[in-house]
Amino acid sequence: MKASPEEEGVLLRLALAQGVTIPRLLVESALAQDAGETASERRAMITKLYELHRLLAAISNNVNQIAKATNATRELHPETFATLAAVRKTAMRIDELTDELSLT
Repeated sequence: MKASPEEEGVLLRLALAQGVTIPRLLVESALAQDAGETASERRAMITKLYELHRLLAAISNNVNQIAKATNATRELHPETFATLAAVRKTAMRIDELTDELSLT
């Protein structure tokens, strides 16, 4: 396949962004015409979902510890607000990822 230097530059940039070679990018792009997404894009989405899963597990552990301490002392601990902010931020990231997945 022949490409102009400009086209090759675009292909290289896209391939690097997806972490694949130019031939792999071209194959996935051609095969994705019916699927709507490439295998690399799907892997990236799955990676994001796993990251969010790990983050939620860590946050839920913090929430449980805060609840236990609050129940024991009847005092609101300073990390409560930061943890609840993390819950909101993670929920927003999940919403964004869900919206992104629904567009594909």
